[in-house]
Amino acid sequence: MPAPYVVSLSVVVGLVLASRILVPGLPWRPHAGPLTVFDAAVLVIGLAGLAFHCGSMFFTSIVDAIPGTARAISEINAMGTASKVGYAVPAALVVVGFRHQHPAALGAVAAALLAVGVTMYDGGSLFAHLTAIFIAVLAIAGVVSVLARPEAGARSRRQVTAVR
Repeated sequence: MPAPYVVSLSVVVGLVLASRILVPGLPWRPHAGPLTVFDAAVLVIGLAGLAFHCGSMFFTSIVDAIPGTARAISEINAMGTASKVGYAVPAALVVVGFRHQHPAALGAVAAALLAVGVTMYDGGSLFAHLTAIFIAVLAIAGVVSVLARPEAGARSRRQVTAVR
């Protein structure tokens, strides 16, 4: 993964996440959905799995420094069934973690993660895959920054609306 790509992705995501602090109108109340503790935990586990998968492919020496990861790294890099499951499960967890968010945002994140998976395993260009990763990471950061509203309990939208 080229260093300018990593730097630009980090800067853009940092700016998107910082917007949550810098823009007083965020989260966007009319479209914001609750992010319960359970949702956040599922989301973090999914993101950690995706980071491990991506790190195994692009930053092998760094991930390999974690004891006991050598076999998982080789399975992921073999691009077989274990690699596909190792991507699909965390991606699904991210979608589940965002299940209370606006349907359009949830669809955008799901579509972006699907594009990452397709470009990873279709034998296409690295450029297409890196572009899909950039879009997916930006979509996830965007939902967290613009829409996710911290929620203490696992209340449904109807219950939250009734309380207001």
